[in-house]
Amino acid sequence: MAKHDKIIIGNSTILNPVPVVMVSCAGKDPSKDSERPNIVTIAWAGTVNSEPPMVSISVRKSRHSYNLIKETGEFVINLVNKSLAKSCDYCGVRSGADEDKFKTCGLTAVKAEGLEYAYAIKEAPVSVSCKVKQVLELGSHDMFIAEIVAVTADSYLKDEEGKLCLDKAKLISYNHGEYFTLGEKLGFFGYSVASDEVFEKRMGYKKERDKYKHIREEKAAGKNGKKY
Repeated sequence: MAKHDKIIIGNSTILNPVPVVMVSCAGKDPSKDSERPNIVTIAWAGTVNSEPPMVSISVRKSRHSYNLIKETGEFVINLVNKSLAKSCDYCGVRSGADEDKFKTCGLTAVKAEGLEYAYAIKEAPVSVSCKVKQVLELGSHDMFIAEIVAVTADSYLKDEEGKLCLDKAKLISYNHGEYFTLGEKLGFFGYSVASDEVFEKRMGYKKERDKYKHIREEKAAGKNGKKY
């Protein structure tokens, strides 16, 4: 078969890669074992709106964290870097109903910025505080749609100009059942049409030949009956 000949692989959640995050939460009385700060690993997470900033996470009803989030309407999305990868995986295969996952993983629970009940993971490079606005029952999972009320990040992620440099965080992603670190930087939003000056400043090297511009020029020349 040729490289781009298609095969049918059936219906599945094949949209990959996706972010893998550690979602932390707690009940209204964290002194109780059933409501202590907990962590659940989520791969079905994403941005759903810009103004106001909103995200979604999809959680099975059977997960211990489901009722904590449903009761308080709060959770924290903690971004995962390479050093948290093993803890991230562990928190996805063990239940907080049976153990204190913060303690088992050697992680620190800190009160989340802008929230009343939920806790953040101190060791996470970025923590996103969220308040639930809507819950959608979809089937295997319920989707919690939430508004972002605060974001905290490790200070080392900011450069001298105050820009947040997430590349320094060494974040990981989830691809078809496996974890990967992010790889080579290929460009930035708008790089395909950026000026040579902007491209070189952002990428650190000179822009290669704009093949898209060349193609557009060739098409335009063809329409006008011109030849180069």
